[in-house]
Parts: sequence; C-alpha cells; structure tokens
Amino acid sequence: MPTRTGYRPGVPCWVDLASPDLPVSAAFYEALFGWRAVFDSGAETGLYGRFVQDGKLVAGIGPTFAPGRPSAWNTYFATADAVSVAEKVQEAGGRVQVGPAQVSDEGTMAVLEDPQGASFLVWEPVRHQGAQLMDEPVALCRSELACRDPEEARTFYREVFGWSARGASRGRGGARDEWLVDGRPIAGLLPLGESYSGAEAPHWLPVFAVTDCDAGADQAARCGGAVLRAPHELPAGRYAVLADACGAAFAVLTPDPGR
Repeated sequence: MPTRTGYRPGVPCWVDLASPDLPVSAAFYEALFGWRAVFDSGAETGLYGRFVQDGKLVAGIGPTFAPGRPSAWNTYFATADAVSVAEKVQEAGGRVQVGPAQVSDEGTMAVLEDPQGASFLVWEPVRHQGAQLMDEPVALCRSELACRDPEEARTFYREVFGWSARGASRGRGGARDEWLVDGRPIAGLLPLGESYSGAEAPHWLPVFAVTDCDAGADQAARCGGAVLRAPHELPAGRYAVLADACGAAFAVLTPDPGR
C-alpha cells in the first residue's frame, strides 16, 4: 500500500467526519474498518483527530460546528489556490460558507456550497497533504454528488474545477455519471430520484473501498449503524449506502477487479 504524498488540483484529497459524539463515532469506525482514532489535545485544534490505518492517515474527525447539527462526512478537493476557487464558486452561482482560512501550518481551507446547496471543501496544502492511503481497502476510493439537477451540476463543477463528464451508466438507484481529471475518474454524479426521500438535500457522499461489501453492511448494523441502501451491483462493483452510529451517511464499494 503506497503512501500518497500529494494530489492534483480538483481531485478528492481528504474527508473528515463532523460528529456530535466523538467517542461513539470513533468506536464505530474502529470496529467497522479497523481504523485507529488519534485526537489532538491542543485547544486551538478544537479536538480535531485523525483516523489512521496501518500508520497512514485516511480521514479526519472533529466536533460539529454547533450544537444540534447532524453528523456528516465532508469531502475536500485539492487546490493550489483556495482563494481562486472560492471566487470561481461565486462566479458560477455557488456560495462561500467559510474562508478561505489558514489552518495553523497545515494549509488553507474553504467551505463552499454549489447552487443546489451541496457543501464541499477545498484544501490548499502546506504541511498536511491529504490522505496518505487512497483507493485501497478501508480507504476513500471516490466521492459522489447526489443532486436534483445533474446538468446544472455538470456546468458548475466544470467552471470551478475544469472537470469533464463521462456518459451515464445505469444501475439500481438511477443513472450515474463520472467526472474526470486528465481522463481519470475522480468523482461520481447521480440524480436524487425516486429512490431518495423528497426531503433529502443534495449532498456529497464519501465512498470507502472494502473487500466484502455485504459483510461490511452487516458489520455496520451490528456496530449500531444502519443500512440505508442494501448491497447491490453497479458497473464499478458491489455497493451499499450506510449510516454510522451517529447517523452520518457514507458508502462502501467492493470494486469490480475487471474495471
């Protein structure tokens, strides 16, 4: 498992979990994926922690921004210039929620929102380059945007990141597009259709690779989580959408070895 040391601009580089109960969330992912949670102790870090797998950083964990906020995973995209991306987001019809702001000597982040209300972040690295493990079992392998207007999303993210889109493949849950950077798939796009509740808002969903999707779904339920969409086949492999013990949604994928 090679250690990642950097990411091209526009590529998912990090995910972190905002949780109202850090011990419960940490215990869930330690039991599900075998991650180890390591928390910073300094007051200025806000009890931010890192999930580690085989000594390598795979994700972050920290408290929610305000009491009563739901637990959720956040997706970060690499950039060489967070200020420029924030400007492009506004020009393309999105919104800047926070920043860009420097995070000690780690890098610069901005919390952004697309025109349909899906939040995402960008990360301009200094010391922290992002996940050290990617596209390996129990590490991030992709992120997916679920939204109500895929065509508007294609236009927005093309203007912000320069992504191109590859035509939809169809599977259970609707058609999926892939976004590409330099011809390589880096993210997915699917419509919020009949398989979603009408109240569900557009969102980015992290997808973690696993060796056995069905076993992972069963384990999540045993650990106090829930299976939101049962394991099923997609062109990319066997896939399920789960929720952790605090309600944060994420997906697991056993990739098709022939893909």
